Amino acid sequence: MKRVGIVYHPLNARAPEQTQKLVSVLKAHGLDQWQCSAWEPDEIRSHLPGTDLIITVGGDGTILRVAQVLDGASIPITGVNLGKLGFMTELTVDEVGDKLLAILSGRGWIDERAMLEAELYQTVEGKKATRCFHALNDVVMARGAIARIIYITASIDGAEVATYKADGALVATATGSTGYALAAGGPVLYPQSADYLLMPILPHLSMNYPLLLPPTSTVSLKLSTTHPATLSVDGHISLELCNGDRISVRASAKRTRFLRINPPSHFYTSLGRKLKG
Repeated sequence: MKRVGIVYHPLNARAPEQTQKLVSVLKAHGLDQWQCSAWEPDEIRSHLPGTDLIITVGGDGTILRVAQVLDGASIPITGVNLGKLGFMTELTVDEVGDKLLAILSGRGWIDERAMLEAELYQTVEGKKATRCFHALNDVVMARGAIARIIYITASIDGAEVATYKADGALVATATGSTGYALAAGGPVLYPQSADYLLMPILPHLSMNYPLLLPPTSTVSLKLSTTHPATLSVDGHISLELCNGDRISVRASAKRTRFLRINPPSHFYTSLGRKLKG
C-alpha cells in the first residue's frame, strides 16, 4: 500500500481534527495521502488513479457518497465512524491508532458487498429516455412533497405481484437492509448476501410484506400518480418522477469493497449493540 485517500464529511465538526490525526498516522507510516470533502465527487475522481485505500471520516452517508464515486472500482473503503450508528464503518475514533496500523500493515480482509443496477424509463418532452444507476444501499420510488399515497405496480421477472397503495416502495441490498428498509419493517440480511429485498413503504390497504429475492431476479416498479413523485438512489441521487415512469432493478455486476480488521462476526456483535439504541 502506497497511496491513501481521506474523504471526510464537510459539516461534521469533528471531521477536521480526525482527518489531521489520520494524516499524521499515514505520514508516520511513510504513505502518500490526499484529502477531499465527500461532497466533491469530481475532485475525488481526480485523485483515484494510484489510490490503494480510501478512509472515510463520517458515517454511513459518507461511505455511500464514496461508493457512488467509485462505481464498482476495486479500491476498498475503511470507515472511521463519527456518526451514531455506522453499520458500514469499521473503526471508532478510539480504535484508529492500533487497528488502522494493523490494516495498513496488511492484516485486514476484503469484505465485498453486492450492489443493485436500476434503469429508469421515462418520457421526457415526448421522447423516451433511459438512465442507469448503481446502488450499494437501496433504490426507492416514493411520493414527493405532497403527502398523498401513490400507486406502484410491482412485478418480478415479468409476473405482476401487487399494486402497492403506499408512500412508496424500495429495493434494498443486504447492506441496505440495515437502513431505510429496516425502518420500514424489513429483515436484516447477512452483509455478504447477494439476495435483496422488495418492500412497500407505509402501505394502505395493500400488501404489506417484504419479499426476499435471489440475485437472478429482476424487479419492475411502475408508477401511477397525479402528483410528482421521487426516485432516490442511495439517498444522494434524487430525481422527479411522473405518472407512468418505471424502474427496473436487478443485481449489479459491480461491487463495493471494504477493507476490514474486525472479524466477520463483529457485524452481529455491533448489530445487537446499535439496535438497542
